[in-house]
Amino acid sequence: MKRWLGWCAAVAALAFGMTTSAQDAAHAPASSYFDNQGRDDVLSGGVKMITLDTPKGKFRVWTKRVGNNPKLKLLLLHGGPGATHEYFEAFDSFMPAAGVEYYYYDQLGSAYSDQPKDTSLWTTERYVEEVEQVRKALHLDKDNFCLLGHSWGGILAMEYALKYQQNLKCLIISNMVDSIPAYNAYATKVLIPSMDPKQVAEVKKLEATGHTSDPRYMEILGPMHYEKHVLRMPEAQWPEPVQRSFAHINEQIYVLMQGPSELGASGRLVQWDRSKDLHKITVPTLVIGAQFDTMDPAYMASMAKKLPKGQFLLCPKGSHMAMYDDQQTYFTGLVKFLHGVEAGTPPAH
Repeated sequence: MKRWLGWCAAVAALAFGMTTSAQDAAHAPASSYFDNQGRDDVLSGGVKMITLDTPKGKFRVWTKRVGNNPKLKLLLLHGGPGATHEYFEAFDSFMPAAGVEYYYYDQLGSAYSDQPKDTSLWTTERYVEEVEQVRKALHLDKDNFCLLGHSWGGILAMEYALKYQQNLKCLIISNMVDSIPAYNAYATKVLIPSMDPKQVAEVKKLEATGHTSDPRYMEILGPMHYEKHVLRMPEAQWPEPVQRSFAHINEQIYVLMQGPSELGASGRLVQWDRSKDLHKITVPTLVIGAQFDTMDPAYMASMAKKLPKGQFLLCPKGSHMAMYDDQQTYFTGLVKFLHGVEAGTPPAH
């Protein structure tokens, strides 16, 4: 939800080998992983522009495939809303070594895709239909289709599963709770009271007067919020894909749906709540939380218990972007889950 708010192969293989079992090592990609025969995206290096039908006409969205695995295809839903696939590029360090076929995807309105201005397009319901059209265009189905949603992408992934889970093999909800009111309550009761009251007051004044573009706003929030709860390292050291994704965010969509404040959500999503519906998702589902996240890790653990085939992964060193600040925990757990699903034996609840 936050404004972003998503290594060479030899190093990745070495790091991966240090943290996985011999069984996981057996998933190292065979030559077939790089086999592009019969693919319609060879000329473009895996990139495919997909035409969407929307209530406001036709638009195109950008996707890119990496690898080849008929049994395991992972579609990545970025956050924002209005961010980009770019912060997911850390997946390049782990997914090929694990033999997972995966897809980058910029949702409509995001950097590499068309960016229409009609605000009626920015609804959760329309985004769900967009994902379904993307699934069909990429030839993903219940025998291979795994969906990972991070932050806002987690909302979208839950909504997609609640309508179209018959098309899913598995689901990953990364760093997102099932209720915006619960998210806001955690921010109000836990996160904000831990911050300097004078700085919080200044931030709220800037928000109330519509001055969130004032450099002072981010000057305060950087060390107070972002470096503690979004990505736990000095902003100047944030990985380049993260910085690039932040720079490319579509502010119109972000503010309209998430709201202007960085200390809670408002906008069109303010009343979104699927806490009473989560039990309806019956496909194997991994919930990934982090100790220092903007999302309550205890609440996320309870989400996994609601899911008939739910599992929980805690990143003890991580925050909202745990794929960076607790990378080994995040990817080791994710790959273990995916390999279990692929083998038909996902870990027990």
